[in-house]
Amino acid sequence: MNKSGAGPGEVLSIEPATGAILWQGRIGDVDEAVDRARRAWSTWAAQPHSNRIELVRRFGNEVRKENERLATLIARETGKPLWEARDEVEDVLSRIESSVRGYAERTSQRRLDGALQGSSALRHKPHGVMAVITPCNAPAAVPAGHIIPALIAGNAVVFKPSERAPATGELLARCFHRAGISAAVVQVLIGGGEQGQALALHEGIDGVLFTGSAHVGIALNRRLAGNPGKLVALELGGNNPIVVWDTPKIADAAVLVVQSAFAGAGQRCTTARRLIVKASLAEALLDEVKKLADRLIVGAPFDEPAPFMGPVSDNRTADGLTESFVYLLSNGGRPIKHLVRLDDRLPFLSPAIIDVTRMKERPDVELFGPLLQVITVEDFDAAIAEANATRFGLTAALIGGAPEDYNRFWAHVRAGVINWNRPTHAVAPSAPFGGVGLSGNHRPTSYYAADSCAYPVASAEMEQPRAGIGVGLRDA
Repeated sequence: MNKSGAGPGEVLSIEPATGAILWQGRIGDVDEAVDRARRAWSTWAAQPHSNRIELVRRFGNEVRKENERLATLIARETGKPLWEARDEVEDVLSRIESSVRGYAERTSQRRLDGALQGSSALRHKPHGVMAVITPCNAPAAVPAGHIIPALIAGNAVVFKPSERAPATGELLARCFHRAGISAAVVQVLIGGGEQGQALALHEGIDGVLFTGSAHVGIALNRRLAGNPGKLVALELGGNNPIVVWDTPKIADAAVLVVQSAFAGAGQRCTTARRLIVKASLAEALLDEVKKLADRLIVGAPFDEPAPFMGPVSDNRTADGLTESFVYLLSNGGRPIKHLVRLDDRLPFLSPAIIDVTRMKERPDVELFGPLLQVITVEDFDAAIAEANATRFGLTAALIGGAPEDYNRFWAHVRAGVINWNRPTHAVAPSAPFGGVGLSGNHRPTSYYAADSCAYPVASAEMEQPRAGIGVGLRDA
């Protein structure tokens, strides 16, 4: 788990773009963090709901004060371009009001008058102490999307950031603390997979909000299956399809394909992994896609001119993607644009495109990087079948086509996010976000995050006891 060069009990954060050590810290104590959160939780939950919202909004003010510092830290720790890191900070801020609105809508209090039968009420309670476990690709936005709704609902949080992005996690937590939210209510637990598993399994944790790989998510789900009292919300990856059908706007379609496949160096769970294209359009579309991909600047976060994409997360990931490209080539794939390792020492990769139409067995895996697989089909039914030829089900997009084509696509494609003439990663803050199959367990985040942070309580109520038994009694 330790980064190369880390001593026993330590974690190092390495800048992907330079190989330099950015941050160094001690592995946290899971038992201590959970115990501290449990002691703090009841006081936090007892605060008026309006107070919790006000403190979360003050967190937003602290993020604004740290805007440039936070963006710079995200860029250094992930390798993403500075402009993209700034967008992530804005994403953090946008989640505050969307979480406030989402909680109000999803957990609204209701009361019905039943005359002589009293009244019935619906209110919601927080779960208690929530574990938030997140990946490195969006080290501020993803945790904020879990922590903010959890706090609004009245939960305490133990936050385990990725061991590849602990510095961003610590700064995010400090913004919560400076806003007036107790350091016991929002805690950062430094560590790797071992600490994440121990946190999720801890008997003092009431719910697990996990974003990460399907492999880890499935393992957690299996381990927690025997404890139905612990909420488990899984936001996992995707082998996402983008389908291009009848359209005269080939250049625009190519831009949407490139944005979907290569934004974020292909390291978004919403990235398009598979391009499914009508055979009669394939030559023209792929020519435009390749021309545009050839022009993409790959570089370090602060380079000028600004790069479109930075490195992948580390050398191990870069090596794995290179091996995957070679595997596809060796098993019938036809290269359109080769995957090139741009620096032997650092994980910079060129965007790659490979036609896998003639492969007998295409691997259904999430290749987490800038590697786009192309499949050509003759008819729309075949396109839908190819889109569904995956165990995942996070996002899907149709580019082109008529309204009736989109209606068929929406009705038959299995995914939690389905877009038309928009990139696969276009998701509004006012919408739920999540997937099916290996992409999640039907507990969407974003606007619906409140569903995983509070549970409904139904009540039948009367101010005074009034009761009688009308049948089945002997005479007095």
